[in-house]
Amino acid sequence: MNRYFKFLTCIVFLVSLSAAHAQKSKDGWVNLFNGKDLTGWKQLNGKAKYEVKDGAIVGTSVMDTPNSFLTTEKDYGDFIFECDVKVDNKLNSGIQIRSLSKPDYNNGRVHGYQVEIDPADRAWSAGIYDEARRGWLYTLELNPAAKKAFKRDEWNKYRIEAIGTSIRTFLNGVPVAHVIDDMTPVGFICLQVHSIGKDQSREGTQVSWKNVRIKTANLKPSPAANIRIVNLIPNSISPAEVAQGWKQLYNGKSADQWRAYGGTEFPSKRWSYNDGTITISKSDGSETGNDLVTKKLFGPVFEFQFEFKLTEGANSGVKYFVDQKFNSGGKSGIGCEFQVLDDAKHPDAKMGKNGNRTIGSFYDVIASAKPNGSIKKIGEWNQGRIVVLKDGTVQHFLNNHKVVEYVRGSQSFKDLVAESKFKKFEGFGLSEKGNLLLQDHGDNVSFRSLKIKEQ
Repeated sequence: MNRYFKFLTCIVFLVSLSAAHAQKSKDGWVNLFNGKDLTGWKQLNGKAKYEVKDGAIVGTSVMDTPNSFLTTEKDYGDFIFECDVKVDNKLNSGIQIRSLSKPDYNNGRVHGYQVEIDPADRAWSAGIYDEARRGWLYTLELNPAAKKAFKRDEWNKYRIEAIGTSIRTFLNGVPVAHVIDDMTPVGFICLQVHSIGKDQSREGTQVSWKNVRIKTANLKPSPAANIRIVNLIPNSISPAEVAQGWKQLYNGKSADQWRAYGGTEFPSKRWSYNDGTITISKSDGSETGNDLVTKKLFGPVFEFQFEFKLTEGANSGVKYFVDQKFNSGGKSGIGCEFQVLDDAKHPDAKMGKNGNRTIGSFYDVIASAKPNGSIKKIGEWNQGRIVVLKDGTVQHFLNNHKVVEYVRGSQSFKDLVAESKFKKFEGFGLSEKGNLLLQDHGDNVSFRSLKIKEQ
């Protein structure tokens, strides 16, 4: 009888276990952390300490070691990932997704997408950084309202949806970042403890993770959120962007939305458009009135985004509210300008006032406030964005860093224009609508991924 009871108990246990497993499979979530040990994980790069305490993975910072990564032994492509995070206010950390470590890449350096854990005052938690590769892809300057989502000294719930080329992040239920990119479709997941160098004040600071789980089948993305989308696939537009009202001004093949400044057709000299870029070739370095403008006028409220690639020593510009009533004397069209320049090699960077002719500046009017790392190397693609809001506020973004802000028509705007080379043009920058313009300044410069959203 006793043996029979034990046998029956065992059967009941196995049936219960099977039912639990079936429920888990139906739900689709798989725990990546068993709450007891680090089975299924391995450490790469730095020597920070990882251990299990009170049902959580705890990472402890160590001086004089590079960034440390506790990495899944498996790779993942499309998935939804969730975990809870708590971090010391002095420590920076992150969650790597679709990441790689290869002997032929920086001696095995972990690289790939990182979802930020940032308790600092800048509050960029759940922004997206490209570790050891391209740098910031999505800062919270693109979604300032989400800065309030992170809670210091508390557990924070992270959700990451990586489905196809779309990567979306959520923090405590708040949509934070959305990137469209195809650089790395598959890779491992890891939990980062950031290097602290020789900073003794941060030695022993900790970051903890719990409730670490993933779903890889029957994925249902969260409802669309009205936040900025950063699309890094050249000359493409995603359904999510279309739903927000974005339209392409160049698709990599046709330039039918552009014409010569002062003309009706695409310029016949030095401009080309059918190789995935709109490119102006080098001339003798003088302005010739050979600018390229949109056939349509835009304003008073819009966002225009573009990518540009400079050659060494090159000068160009992207202008907006271009008004052809102004006589430019046969030179470039007159309008507000987002400066496109090789600051290091072109003399214009040292002209004007206080750097107001450097890259990203409102040319000759307001200097660009460029943080470190905001400019790509010559030959690499930079992202530019011009935002014009309903209240007249205008913003310049360079590689997702806000570098200029002003209000059209304000007294400070008028005072600055009165001290610039545009003072003789009455009503400069105040037209309700105007062309967008790509400038021929005699140098070799390329543009792509030109998009507009009107309101």
